[in-house]
Amino acid sequence: MRFVLRRLGFFLLTLWAALTLNFALPRLMPGNPAVAMIAKFKGGVSPQALHTLEVQFGVNTRHSVISQYFSYLKDVATGNFGTSLSEYPASVGHIIMQAIFWTLGLVGLTTVLAFIFGTLIGIVGAWRRGGVLDSVMPPVFVITSVVPYFWLGLVLILIFGVKLHWLPYINSYSYTDTPGFTLSFIWDVIQHAILPAFTLLITTIGTWILTMRNTMITTLADDYVRMARAKGLSSRRIMFDYAARNAILPNLTGFAMSLGFVLGGAILVEYVFNYQGVGFWLLAAVNNDDYPLMQALFLLITVAVLVAILLSDIATAILDPRTRDAG
Repeated sequence: MRFVLRRLGFFLLTLWAALTLNFALPRLMPGNPAVAMIAKFKGGVSPQALHTLEVQFGVNTRHSVISQYFSYLKDVATGNFGTSLSEYPASVGHIIMQAIFWTLGLVGLTTVLAFIFGTLIGIVGAWRRGGVLDSVMPPVFVITSVVPYFWLGLVLILIFGVKLHWLPYINSYSYTDTPGFTLSFIWDVIQHAILPAFTLLITTIGTWILTMRNTMITTLADDYVRMARAKGLSSRRIMFDYAARNAILPNLTGFAMSLGFVLGGAILVEYVFNYQGVGFWLLAAVNNDDYPLMQALFLLITVAVLVAILLSDIATAILDPRTRDAG
C-alpha cells in the first residue's frame, strides 16, 4: 500500500508540473492567438471584439498571470479547453473527442498487437535459440523496425492503393458513407485502417521481438530456471511461468510508454494517410498556430504517459514483489 501511495504522490507532483509547464509555454511564445486569427481576415476589429477573442482563446491580458493560472486549472478540471482557432467556432474538446476514437482504434490496437506478437516471438525464439524461427523472424523484423513510418506508408499506398486499387488509402472512412454501427460502415472503416495499421505493425514489432529475446536469453541462464528443469517441470511451464514472467518485466515499462504515446498518434502515418486522429490534428494545430488545440493535445499526451507509467509500476510490483522494497 505504501508503494502505491508513493507512486501516486509522484504522479500527482509530476502532473502538477506538467500542467504548469503547459500553461507557461504558450504564454512565453511570441504572438497572440486572437491577433493571429484576426490577421487571416482583411480589415481590423474593435478592441471589444479583440478582447472577446482573447477570452475565448484563454489569453486574457487584462487579468494577472496568477488569476489566469487558477482559471486555467479550473478549466482543465472541468474539461473546458477553449475554442479551436483553425476550426473556429468548434470547441477543442469536441475535436479531441472525435480524434481519440480514431487514434485508439488504429494506433492503440496496433500497439497492443505488436507488443503481444513481438513478445511471443521473442519468447519462443529465445527458448528455441538457433532454430528456424529464431534465425528468420528477429533479423527480418529488426530491419523493418528501422524503416521510417512515412516511407513504408508511401510504398504501400503506391502498390496497394494506386497501382492495384485493392485498398483505400485516404481518410478514415469514405465520406459517401453515413457513420453508424452498420456492417457496411464498419467494413469501410476496417478497409481504410488496413494500410496504416500494417505500416505501424511492421515498423514497431521488431523492437519488442529483439528486447524480449535478449532478456529471455539472460533469464534462462538464472539458477531458478535451472532448478525448475532439474525438478522435471514441463518445458511450457518453465518457459512461461518461470522465464517469461520475469523476462517480461523490463518490457512492461516500454509498453506502458508506448500506450501513453498512443494518444499522440503516429503523427507521420496519420498525416500520410490523412487519418483524422490525434496525431493528425496535432500537426494541423502546429501548422495553423492553433494554440488552444495544441495546448490541449500536449496536455492529453502528457497525462496519458503519466497514467501509463503509474499503471506499469503497479503491475511490475504485483508481478515482482522485490520492486516494492526498491520503490
